[in-house]
Amino acid sequence: MDYKNAGVDIEAGYKSVELMKEHVKGTMRPEVLGGIGGFSGAFSMSAFKDMEKPTLVSGTDGVGTKLKLAFLMDKHDTVGIDCVAMCVNDIACAGGEPLFFLDYIACGKNFPEKIAEIVGGVADGCKQAGAALIGGETAEMPGFYPEDEYDLAGFAVGVVDEKNLITGKDLKAGDVLIGMASSGVHSNGFSLVRKVFEMTKESLDTYYDELGGTLGETLIAPTKIYVKALKSVKDSGVTIKACSHVTGGGFYENIPRMLPDGVRAVIKKDSYEVPAIFKLLAEKGSIEEEMMYNTYNMGIGMVLAVDPSQVDTAMEAVREAGEIPYVIGYAEAGEKGVTLC
Repeated sequence: MDYKNAGVDIEAGYKSVELMKEHVKGTMRPEVLGGIGGFSGAFSMSAFKDMEKPTLVSGTDGVGTKLKLAFLMDKHDTVGIDCVAMCVNDIACAGGEPLFFLDYIACGKNFPEKIAEIVGGVADGCKQAGAALIGGETAEMPGFYPEDEYDLAGFAVGVVDEKNLITGKDLKAGDVLIGMASSGVHSNGFSLVRKVFEMTKESLDTYYDELGGTLGETLIAPTKIYVKALKSVKDSGVTIKACSHVTGGGFYENIPRMLPDGVRAVIKKDSYEVPAIFKLLAEKGSIEEEMMYNTYNMGIGMVLAVDPSQVDTAMEAVREAGEIPYVIGYAEAGEKGVTLC
C-alpha cells in the first residue's frame, strides 16, 4: 500500500505545478521575491513605502455553487476569474490597490490539465486586477470530494494610504450614485439559479434569443473586475465618497453597507436596462421583484457615490476604463437603508 493507492497522486501534483507555471509567470510584479514552489510567497513593501500611513486591506472568498455549472459544462477556464473578482473588488471598493493573490483548490482527484486550466483563469483575473499570483495550494482529497469535482477559494491583499480609505463617512444628502454594469449573475445566487433552471446539458445548451446565447454561456460569464475602473475614477481627480460591491444579498444588503447613519440611498430602477437573464430568472422561477433585488446584482456590480459636480468626470473615467456607467440614484437624509423606486 502507498499514497497513490490511497487516492493521492503526488506525481500529478508535480505535473500540475509545472503546467501552471506559465500562467503564474504572467502575473508577476516587480515586488515579488523568489519563484514558484516555495513554502510561502514573498512580496516587497517597496510598493507602498512612500505612503504616509500605508494600510493593508484584504479579502477572501470563493466561487460558490457556480462551480456546479462548470462541472456540468466541463468548462474550467473562467471560474478562476470569478474567484479573483470576489476578493479584489472588495479591496478596490475600500480604496485599495490589490497587490497579491493566493488560491486554494481542493479536489477529489488531481487531473493536472484541469488544475492548470483553473489556475489559468485565476492568472487572467490577477492580470485584470494588476495583482501578482504569488502562491496557492492544490489539495487532493479522495473520499471527501467526488473525483470530477473541486472547490476553489482565494485570498487577496492590497494597500491604501489611510487618508484615501473609502469609508462613506463624508457621504451626504444630494450626492449622486453611479452604478457600473455587471456581466450578468456574477458569482452569487446560483443555489436559486439551479432550482429555477434544470441543470442538464440539454437545458444549458438551449439558445435564448433574449440572451443572445445559450443559457450556459450566459450563466458561466465571469464576474467583472472593477479595479481598473475605480482606479481610473480616482486618477481623474474624483473623490469617491462611498462604494459598494453588489454581491450576495443584492441591493438591499450591500448598498446600506456604504452608508453612514442618517443617510439613505434612493435607487431608480428605470435608470438602466436590467439584463435579460434576470428577467428570465424571475419569470421562470416566479420570483418576486423584492427577492430578485435581495439576491442578485440585477445588472449593477459596483456602486459609487460622488459629489454632483464630479458626476460627468467620474462617468467618463469609468468609460475610459472600458466599463459602462449609469447614474442610478442619489443619497438623501433619512434612516440608513435603501429605497428602490
